[in-house]
Amino acid sequence: MKPMIADMTNDDRRWQAVCERDASADGQFVFAVLTTGVCCRPSCRSRRALRENVRFYADVEAAKAAGYRPCKRCRPDNLDPDQQRVEKVAAACRLLEQEAPITLEALAQQLAVSPFHFHRIFKSVTGLTPKAWQQAWRARRLREALSHGQNVTSAALAAGFPDSASYYRQAKETLGMTARQFKRGGADILISWVCSDSASGRCLVAFSERGVCAVLLGDDDKALYAELASLFPGAQLQPGDDTFTERVAQVVAHLDNPQQAVNLPLDIRGTAFQQRVWQALRQIPAGETRSYREVAHSIGQPRAVRAVAGACAANKLAIVIPCHRVVREGGALSGYRWGSERKALLLAREAKMREK
Repeated sequence: MKPMIADMTNDDRRWQAVCERDASADGQFVFAVLTTGVCCRPSCRSRRALRENVRFYADVEAAKAAGYRPCKRCRPDNLDPDQQRVEKVAAACRLLEQEAPITLEALAQQLAVSPFHFHRIFKSVTGLTPKAWQQAWRARRLREALSHGQNVTSAALAAGFPDSASYYRQAKETLGMTARQFKRGGADILISWVCSDSASGRCLVAFSERGVCAVLLGDDDKALYAELASLFPGAQLQPGDDTFTERVAQVVAHLDNPQQAVNLPLDIRGTAFQQRVWQALRQIPAGETRSYREVAHSIGQPRAVRAVAGACAANKLAIVIPCHRVVREGGALSGYRWGSERKALLLAREAKMREK
């Protein structure tokens, strides 16, 4: 089949869309390059061809009939660009889950994209870099292996660390503690805690050596301490002294007014998926809400609505990670770890602050 016969104005518009990499033109036509034998979407990020080497076709089938093959980068034969990105990232995740280590360059080569482009689409879908995703996945595998009684070396190798030396270099970043401490339920981990008043009632702020590891809300200090002990079984819990006063005051100021930033390191422990959800929650401005479905869409997993709800329920840092800003479809309140009534009050107070 010969190229489409169209007036020069029409072709000029198509060429302009190609030059601007206009995604809104995707699906309306494809362009083919004589010198490469490849056809692409208008939005393709590949190096731009010379105008005299470009031909336009109504769709991929017409271009294929003329002897061109679909571009491996923009995949014009795939009708959904978003799904295409998700599929590439899913394939990358499967490769990252293999025991043998793999470089960013090797991943990108297997998926037929540049390392820069791969890094960008991976983060846009998962919310994490490939390296951070692999570390979180290894941490989950390591926790599972240790929980089933494996020794440290076997667990590290089973989790995908190439050798025990590479594990020990990343031990604290992976588990937040050494493997032996994790195996004993956090034994020997020192956590300091302080209870204080806040606009949301009593709160408990806990610190590990890595940063703020828990912010709990309640009405009774004994109940708050019991909750902390259940979250960190085996850890050494000790009341914080006067050296924690300034740090606790900063956290409480944020609880009372979320516009006051918390400029303290956070010790956030969770699975790769939970980390993505919590990162998305921190992007929700005070005074606004999102549905669980909207959060799932924002992390590139629109079907993971229940899993998003589970990640919200697992949050240990009240208000700092604002899981209270996630509601049901239509704005109805859902459950909250620290009580639905407290959630309603938090949202009402933030909405009032936003109006000022």
